[in-house]
Amino acid sequence: MRVDEASPAPRVLIYSHDTFGLGHLRRSRAIANAIVARNRGARATIVSGSPVIDRFGFAPGVRTVRLPPVTKFRDGGYASLDADIPLARTVAQRSTTIVRACEDFRPDLVIVDKEPAGFHGELMPVLEAAASRGIRLVLGLRDVLDDADRLVPEWERKGAAETMARFYDEIWVYGLSRIHEPLAALPMEAEMAARIGERLIYTGYLRRALPERRADRDEPAIAAGPFILVTPGGGGDGAALIDWVIGAYEIDPGIPLPALIAFGPFLDAETRERFSARIRRLAGRISAITFDSEIEFLMRKASGVVAMGGYNTFCEILSFDRRAILVPRTEPRREQAIRAQAAERLGLVRVLMEADGRAPERMAAALRALPDQSEPSRVLVPGLLDGLDAVARRVRALAGATSESSCVRAFS
Repeated sequence: MRVDEASPAPRVLIYSHDTFGLGHLRRSRAIANAIVARNRGARATIVSGSPVIDRFGFAPGVRTVRLPPVTKFRDGGYASLDADIPLARTVAQRSTTIVRACEDFRPDLVIVDKEPAGFHGELMPVLEAAASRGIRLVLGLRDVLDDADRLVPEWERKGAAETMARFYDEIWVYGLSRIHEPLAALPMEAEMAARIGERLIYTGYLRRALPERRADRDEPAIAAGPFILVTPGGGGDGAALIDWVIGAYEIDPGIPLPALIAFGPFLDAETRERFSARIRRLAGRISAITFDSEIEFLMRKASGVVAMGGYNTFCEILSFDRRAILVPRTEPRREQAIRAQAAERLGLVRVLMEADGRAPERMAAALRALPDQSEPSRVLVPGLLDGLDAVARRVRALAGATSESSCVRAFS
């Protein structure tokens, strides 16, 4: 990893709305850590709504600001995490916090994760002020947003294309166009489509490395030998995956490798206890942990991975070259299914769709075959994991072109 000493030290503010799960926070952390590692003297601030942000470690030079949290329902609706506070009041508090963070930090560059105007438009004051003072603005998008029939009405309602065209200097897609083009389905007039297309950059996926190991890190005994890691990410919507894997071990004593299940911090306690009781009856063939903020260490050790196929887990599977079975969710978004099926067509992973039936025999057969799958590295995909290097280069280019400015002046 090369550190650029000649370029000016950039100050980068990263906004991550984080209304559900761990995906946005973990992607933002990877980007922030890479920016400070590849640019001497660089500093980054992550403004996030994740309720578990304080359970993660960050590189020196990265600080975090926590927004009042909200929660997302399966139907796509939202509410304040504190049910007694109206959502509108929480959004107003979040917007004020973002403005203050920008005033304090005075960034050269603002990277916005996924939502062009922020959650319920909370980012608009920062966008307007930053644009008026020449602070560079970047929208960062994961490789897949959703099916067109779901994405188009949502983004039209939010005026997302207009916001992109009006404010953003560049739009980074953290993936490859040969796997998916997330904006291709949006209906736009030719002039707007051309303006957005000129700013669109496919970076490649974000390569993951092992974090700095905590001195007190302790791993379950099962990780001392070959095992399969089962990870539903944050766990808030991963109960079906966990149930399917446990069911496979219950009906098939011949699955060759034991499994380690990481439940995730958002799996509810009652469901977790029911799973734990079933696991105890399997006499050591499955072990479980609640959460590991350094799950990269387990990913690297695992002989194979079973996961839902969220963006960050997919990047880790590629980065650590793990054989993988993906069981993507399809509600409230089809993002995971689109990514997983595209990756399977390239030969990178195997996919089991729940819609084809959740018979435990199907999962058992896939688990038996997992040790004989090809590693992702056997498939040559140019630029597949170049994302962090591309991001660091664009940060240097944009920060170097930004005149001295600050959000203090922008908001005065």
